[in-house]
Amino acid sequence: MPLNIPGILVPFQLVFKPRIILPNLIVKDIRQLDFVALKNAGYRGAVFDKDNCLTLPHKDELVPELESAWDECRKTFGDGNVLIVSNSAGCNADIGGIQAESVKRHLRAPVLFHSSPKPSYSCIRAIQRYFLSLRAPVRPEQLIVVGDRIFTDVVLANRLRGLQRGSGLLHFSFRCGFERGGTVERENPTAFSHLSAECGPLAVWTQGVWKREATLMRWLEKKLVDLIQRRVSRDEIEPKITSPFLKQLPPPPPLVRKRSWRLWS
Repeated sequence: MPLNIPGILVPFQLVFKPRIILPNLIVKDIRQLDFVALKNAGYRGAVFDKDNCLTLPHKDELVPELESAWDECRKTFGDGNVLIVSNSAGCNADIGGIQAESVKRHLRAPVLFHSSPKPSYSCIRAIQRYFLSLRAPVRPEQLIVVGDRIFTDVVLANRLRGLQRGSGLLHFSFRCGFERGGTVERENPTAFSHLSAECGPLAVWTQGVWKREATLMRWLEKKLVDLIQRRVSRDEIEPKITSPFLKQLPPPPPLVRKRSWRLWS
């Protein structure tokens, strides 16, 4: 996979905007999300990461345990309003879009084609264009962004929120003009305590993984989130682990000889 310069440069942005890595909701996996409650709160679209969020890394098939939750999500928001944004399928390394087509067929949802990896501003702009092009356009603040990585998925959601706080077109164009160089960007301050579409998009961090990979980076991301949470006033901002948008995980299936993929913490 090509080097993700925008993701690598995220730690430099933390000097100016440490809240950029803090999620709004923390879940084990998408089975904990109440998509009907989210839609009732005003959210009308969803952006999902693929690897270790919906599928095994570098695989295109949905993890079997997620089938019911994934069907509920697509039924609630509508197929066109659920978008897969991956740094593997649909990116520059996906020559001819072959993997994107395979993921689209297996997950029954569109895959975003983007020239720069998450959490780049050009990728954010492509997400905005997609949802605004729908027959019933979806505004960025009406999105939930779900993924298992802090430096890509959570940062993408929080950068998108920052752009919704009134940056001018010229400033936004200038910012995106340096995209490939990985420009470190400062965001407008914003409160994360209200979990409604008025303050969206909603950053959802899935902590469980279906196959262990990038263990050291995941550990570092978690420690960094914990550190910043301790340094920020709880009255000002605090990721939610309990919410009306969350459900209990279903009980594990009874033990049999052949088991589905195990969810790792």
